[in-house]
Amino acid sequence: MATKVFMEALSPTMEEGKVVSWEKQEGDEVKAGDILAEVETDKAVMELQARGDGVLRKVFANEGTTVEVGKLVAIIAGPDEDIQELLAEAGNGKKGEGTAKAERVAGFEAAVAEPPAAAPLPAALSPLLRPRAEGRIKASPLARRIAAERGIDLTVVRGSGPAGRIIQRDVEAAEPAARPAEVFPEEGYEDVQLSQMRKVIAKRLVESLSPVPHFFLTTEIDMERCADARAALNALDEEPRISFNDIIVKVVAAALRQHRDCNAWWQGDHIRYFNEVHLGMAVAIDEGLITPVIRHAHRKSLREIAGEARELAERARARKLQPQEYTGATFSVSNLGMLDIDQFTAVINPPEAGILAIGSIIEKPVVLDGEVVVRKHMRVTMSCDHRVIDGATGARFLQTVRRMLENPLAIVW
Repeated sequence: MATKVFMEALSPTMEEGKVVSWEKQEGDEVKAGDILAEVETDKAVMELQARGDGVLRKVFANEGTTVEVGKLVAIIAGPDEDIQELLAEAGNGKKGEGTAKAERVAGFEAAVAEPPAAAPLPAALSPLLRPRAEGRIKASPLARRIAAERGIDLTVVRGSGPAGRIIQRDVEAAEPAARPAEVFPEEGYEDVQLSQMRKVIAKRLVESLSPVPHFFLTTEIDMERCADARAALNALDEEPRISFNDIIVKVVAAALRQHRDCNAWWQGDHIRYFNEVHLGMAVAIDEGLITPVIRHAHRKSLREIAGEARELAERARARKLQPQEYTGATFSVSNLGMLDIDQFTAVINPPEAGILAIGSIIEKPVVLDGEVVVRKHMRVTMSCDHRVIDGATGARFLQTVRRMLENPLAIVW
């Protein structure tokens, strides 16, 4: 019996995936569990597995194609099995509308030929481009997305779908006439398509900054004793070596155990307070930012945290993290201190209620016991969701973080 291969949701936030490579080709025998393709999600490159035995009879999504979750990408069937009905379904779509074929994600093969686009006329506006009366523009979501990505003005595109709705082929046929006038010569810039990760980052930032009422708390911490403690630990010549970030993660986890009000998620009609600390650790990679999670961070020793943090960061940069390794954080830390950033504010990752931004450790003159001395200081800024964390609540949490870092002997290493 034939098996339909769909683009699966390979991460909790995945809405579409980009086919990086097909590990099996048309005509290859496959068994359930075999790796069919590598798919780039919003967080990592994941493996798409076969769900049945047979021969890979048809592939609908070429390498480099972006496909929505739930769309058909291939068919597995017996070598002599009749799959014409499935091919027809793939060509006609399942939406029940006459224009479903034009709405398919790019890369799916058409069962029937597209009607040719009208040839442009020498007039100022071709039949594909005419000013639209003021009011709501009727366009499919895919057409809107393509237009936004390519800088096409939908107000001058004529739709060929039902009731004049603009669909994918209308946008593609209208290009480049519907583009705004070019200000820069082509050799003066480069257009780079968004990666799956960058698309989700953009979406998540809007979801965070728009509905989440942020407020920010900043404090400055004397890191002199903490630096001495780190030097002493690394002098033991044990692996892994300890970084300041490892110490900060350990301290934040311990502080969250004392301030459960900050170790929480906003859930719309209720707040979820966690008894365990699962700490997100922002890691910059070429495509953007990902936040691997150190599970049960409050239970782990400093060297356990150091080892796990390095392993997670390396796998994050290699795009090899599994979904369970970058989801489910109860609070996050973002450190730009190593990039010489003194202070910054980080954006909350919903549904988490807070994130701590770590700046550089710098030597500066300060007054200590009535004398001006040079000490190592560090600024941290906490971004708080005001629906969950009040000002005094966040301030008390930062007081605990500061006290622990300034008195590292009080920390259970």
